[in-house]
Amino acid sequence: MRLGIGLVVAVVAASLGVSVAVLPVSGLLPAAAGDRAAVELAALPPAGPSIATCAGPVLAAGRDTANASMLADAAPQALTDGAAGGVAPETTTLRAPDVADGAGPTVLTVPPTDGAVTDLAAAGSATVAASDLSGFAASACTRAAMESWIVAGSATTGAADLVVLANPGDVAARVTITVYGATGPAVPAAGAGIVVAAGTQRVVPLAALALGEENPILQITAAEAPVRASLQASLTRILVPGGLDQVGASAVPTEQIVIPGVPVVTAPGTAGESDVVTSLRLLAPAADANASVVILRNGGAGGATSQPQDVALTAGIPLQLDLSGLEVGTYTVVVTASAPVTGAVRAASGFGAGSDFGWFAAADEVTAPALVAVADGPVPQLTLASTSDTAQTVGLTGIDGERTDVTVPAGGSVTVPVTAGAVYRIEPGDDGIRAAVTYATGGAVAGYPVPAGDAAASAITVYPR
Repeated sequence: MRLGIGLVVAVVAASLGVSVAVLPVSGLLPAAAGDRAAVELAALPPAGPSIATCAGPVLAAGRDTANASMLADAAPQALTDGAAGGVAPETTTLRAPDVADGAGPTVLTVPPTDGAVTDLAAAGSATVAASDLSGFAASACTRAAMESWIVAGSATTGAADLVVLANPGDVAARVTITVYGATGPAVPAAGAGIVVAAGTQRVVPLAALALGEENPILQITAAEAPVRASLQASLTRILVPGGLDQVGASAVPTEQIVIPGVPVVTAPGTAGESDVVTSLRLLAPAADANASVVILRNGGAGGATSQPQDVALTAGIPLQLDLSGLEVGTYTVVVTASAPVTGAVRAASGFGAGSDFGWFAAADEVTAPALVAVADGPVPQLTLASTSDTAQTVGLTGIDGERTDVTVPAGGSVTVPVTAGAVYRIEPGDDGIRAAVTYATGGAVAGYPVPAGDAAASAITVYPR
């Protein structure tokens, strides 16, 4: 079937959640016989609103003795947000039918300014201290997507992890969850055809998708409308809660991933003989791959802290790599592979009462000025990492308008203190940057990568026939 250029643009734009004005295009004739040069057009849709969807309140299961499977809000999510030009975002709340009297996650929206997309940043945090759930969680509020990769969680004894799907749009989404586990990828019955109605949040227990899986990785694909996918991870050891986190999507598989802002808060040898404080979870979803893992110490002169570690990845099967032995500090993990991979690092402050853990996802590259919201929490830091061959100067401007220039060494990373509850503007160098916000104390371990700015969205490439 042959589609007109206007229809192609409309279909592609609709899949991205934006609207376009379809205009007639003249002068597009079929290519002459033998002329195989592809014609391509850059179609830039009219600027639409910037929308960020948050993880929502921390959830707890089993608090209703009459209905042990019912979820309840355990703690609200405190939000920090800001938009370019000081525009105040409009906030709405999604319905949460799977949560008894649930408050639901917040959606923030700002309209375009003077015909251009307005940058928006938001992040949230929550603290819980209860007999069944304890710890600190922080996550960025992000755009909904048609595909998301969640690299986090466990479905073994003691874990009570939840997959959270939020649909901020006006059209229902049909979601499929593919679980990558010890035997490869599979779509379980509970992960097929999940309907997320417009303006609602759905919650699926990870145990219903991957019971017994120790290192699952989830590919979440949506049809009809994009969704914002996240995972709430929590752990209990012998009736003692051992931390929690709200984990957003990791970077889509690519041949090099960068995980900035990984904290180590426990000195080597003090966590227990059989416990792993810090570990890297990796997946090559489509093909076998050889991967090289390099660990950079932040705040130093740049360069690896040890020799690269080479690992072999089997297509479709997650691999867990022990990173214990690192000294206390903040690190960036760089993975370079022969085939596309995705991954994240889990870091813990301990394994007893009052300890916490967090998942640190692979970050997308920030190539244009972007805003970053620093959620409320203890001692936040911003890590800037570069894979460039030359040093970069990154501008960091606070809400007071004062700019600080940060030099990121070639192939290195640096960490700078930031203010909780503040919004900053990052201006990367010519080669782009990866960035993440990190919290690391004995009772609060969490972090999230900085998303690329809304205003940095590129044009849609259309190939007419």
